[in-house]
Amino acid sequence: MPPKINNSVAWDQAELLMQPAFIRVIDNIRKLLDVSSWTGTYQDVLIWPTGTTDETKAIVTQFLQDLEAATPEQALEIREKLSRLPIPHPGYHLSLQRQEQTVNIDLWELCYRVCFSNYISGDDTADIDTDLIDENGDVDWQNLDNKAKELVEQVFANLPE
Repeated sequence: MPPKINNSVAWDQAELLMQPAFIRVIDNIRKLLDVSSWTGTYQDVLIWPTGTTDETKAIVTQFLQDLEAATPEQALEIREKLSRLPIPHPGYHLSLQRQEQTVNIDLWELCYRVCFSNYISGDDTADIDTDLIDENGDVDWQNLDNKAKELVEQVFANLPE
């Protein structure tokens, strides 16, 4: 889950950093996959709120599918039902495979670790890493490149032997 951002300056800084961080993360993954025995596949996934039951997931998924073909009146009714249920948010994962082993990496979580100085998965709050922003309020590309590379290298260094 992304950290909550409560002020407009931090929100603007997060918007400034997230896309470049994502691009740097993907580029560093590509470079390491080129020299690794692991192969990678990117996947769109749904991230459900903690504690969502399989039954609730099935109901929400069915409502979302029904919504695509619904009449305007039916859509209104479906949206009303959905408003009372937990809704997943989109995620993007890297699935790494080698022989019988599979490791899944949440790419947005990795980007949050790049953009925020104290990000811990599942924690509600974190601060923007202001070392990634230069004195003019723009992206400090060198620091962003270095941090993204370091975090991606840590992921690969922690893969099973």
